[in-house]
Amino acid sequence: MASEELIDISQLKIGMFIHLDLGWMRHPFPLSSFRIGSEDQLQVLRKLGLKQVRWSPEKSQLIDEAPQPATSHTAGGAGGAAAASDTQTPEQLAAAARRAALLAEQQSLAQCEAQYAEAAKALGEVVAQVFANPQSAGQQAQQLTRSVVDKMLVAGDINLRLLTEAAGDRATAHALNVSLISLLLGRSCGLGEQELMALGTGALLHDIGKLEVESRFRLRSEQFNQIELSAYQAHVAKGVKLVQGMQVGPDALAVVAQHHEHADGSGFPMRLSGERMHALARIVALVNRFDGLCNPPVASKSLTPHEALSLMFAQGRSRFDATLLNAFIRMMGVYPPGSLVQLTDERYALVVAVNSSRPLKPRVLVHDSQVAAEDALTISLEDHPTLGIRRSLKAADLPRAATLYLRPRARFAYFFQASEPAGLGAPEC
Repeated sequence: MASEELIDISQLKIGMFIHLDLGWMRHPFPLSSFRIGSEDQLQVLRKLGLKQVRWSPEKSQLIDEAPQPATSHTAGGAGGAAAASDTQTPEQLAAAARRAALLAEQQSLAQCEAQYAEAAKALGEVVAQVFANPQSAGQQAQQLTRSVVDKMLVAGDINLRLLTEAAGDRATAHALNVSLISLLLGRSCGLGEQELMALGTGALLHDIGKLEVESRFRLRSEQFNQIELSAYQAHVAKGVKLVQGMQVGPDALAVVAQHHEHADGSGFPMRLSGERMHALARIVALVNRFDGLCNPPVASKSLTPHEALSLMFAQGRSRFDATLLNAFIRMMGVYPPGSLVQLTDERYALVVAVNSSRPLKPRVLVHDSQVAAEDALTISLEDHPTLGIRRSLKAADLPRAATLYLRPRARFAYFFQASEPAGLGAPEC
């Protein structure tokens, strides 16, 4: 593992690979560990209020001479590792490389889930102030959206990652899922910064009216009678009233007002259709439906993300904006994170991450009886050109051994993680 050293903030230089021990929303960079690439980044780092940061000399690429490490506990790190590698067998080297890759993978997921937890906490603080201080709640919702938008705009490629089932309560997970995926779709369609701000804020708050609805009516049931259905549908009007007091702007308000409308006029409460719907509301209505299919009130009725996309595509000519739906499927890939698949070599796998610019080559966790489940590595199909996905599966179709190994989710929570900047192809929307 690469050695790390503490360095004063004033000694940072372009080319250093650093690690920020800050909450994800307390800095504007897409990753908390990265190589400093410009003087502008140095200026931002110096304004974060940190006295020292960690840096990795072995991962750095300095133009001039790097500062000498201040401590001696890693002085022989690189040389010792090189000497040790000379005495190791190829099998030992391969095992060491696998352990390092597994540790990096675990740390990456842990960082992603910590960022999700921080966003969930911020959303909880928004909800807690809705009645007592609505303007403050609105400002905090916009600040949360700003932190996400800043990272999405700075980043090149973005991975949408599947989190563990323990991530967040249902209401929080739904709000974050809808907001994050809506922002990814808006980003891939080329929306501007202000449009993304309104989109993300409206999506975060789209169900806020349920705070004023009796708990038994907050989740729609097929068994509702007309009175109960009306009580459920009232959350839209109640949400509009609450968000008006939060003063987040007319575009975010339109998202809240129209997130249950459909392109064919079959939605509620205003039965809007086609061009009468606000452009941002069309995005949120689409993503809201996707998350509702994957995370319904009754877990036994949940669809895999692949099944949800397939159903939405079947309904696409009428219920959804067809252009947006096509862009959504291109962005998510045919097999979004959480989908269960069988590979072309007959093995079973769980899709765990999709790169928004290369959605046809997801990362998958593969059932391998020769490797313990806790030691299983995910693989990128992009790195295995001869390996592909043969078909999608329902959880009930998995053999028991694969089910115990892959642990299919009954509830899906997502977060995004930036990768190294690269070109981004935006689909036409």
